[in-house]
Amino acid sequence: MMQQSQTVNSPTVAPLRNVALADGVMRELIERPAHLPGMAAFFGPSGYGKTIAASFVATSYRAYYVECKSTWTKKAILLAILKEMGVVPMPTIYQMVDQIAEQLMLSQRPLLIDEMDHIVEKKAVELIRDIYEISNTPILMVGEEHFPAKLKRWERFHNRMLVWQQAQPSDLSDARELAYLYVTEPDGIEIADDLLEEVLRQSRGAARRIVVNLELIRKQALRRGWTAVDLSTWGGGQLYTGDAPARRTMV
Repeated sequence: MMQQSQTVNSPTVAPLRNVALADGVMRELIERPAHLPGMAAFFGPSGYGKTIAASFVATSYRAYYVECKSTWTKKAILLAILKEMGVVPMPTIYQMVDQIAEQLMLSQRPLLIDEMDHIVEKKAVELIRDIYEISNTPILMVGEEHFPAKLKRWERFHNRMLVWQQAQPSDLSDARELAYLYVTEPDGIEIADDLLEEVLRQSRGAARRIVVNLELIRKQALRRGWTAVDLSTWGGGQLYTGDAPARRTMV
């Protein structure tokens, strides 16, 4: 039987909605009936906290976790997975595919591949399908928002997907969790909901931008001696939107 969840309430990862969504996808893969396919995608725009969610899920389910790089070749992908598994690679690609599949079957641990777009761009998706076909092990892939569309050209791969889960923009509950983790818990500074709502608006729901804005607020609060900050207190303070500054025109 596939290794079940060892879910831990990590003190360094806020229980954000995308963490819960990714956890649900992995659980569905692991608990699926034997006749159903065992691959899934968790995808969405950059900055939505997908990698944080993936790392948390990998730890919770003892998944082998690999974050792909743009420079990797097909061989480099397989070498990275084998390194994560602690398996000494054999010399050829087909032997390494067999090694990975065998280790997945023996360990009964899932495989989680982050930045899967790079594998698609390298036209290496069939390597992952081969690993799945041999091992029948749950494989969760994390990619950018256009990842599902990119996969359509590989019909045999596309047909083996069980779940397509889109990452969601952060909501007020997420902003509260992040504010507690990065501002209230370490420094005792409370951030009111009206300011968090403005942070959400300026950040356009991207968790990464929210964290940057929370740091701006934290530094300003420490500088001014604030123990609580609302929208009125913040006043016209600038928030980070992710947009580059407008070009200045010389007069």
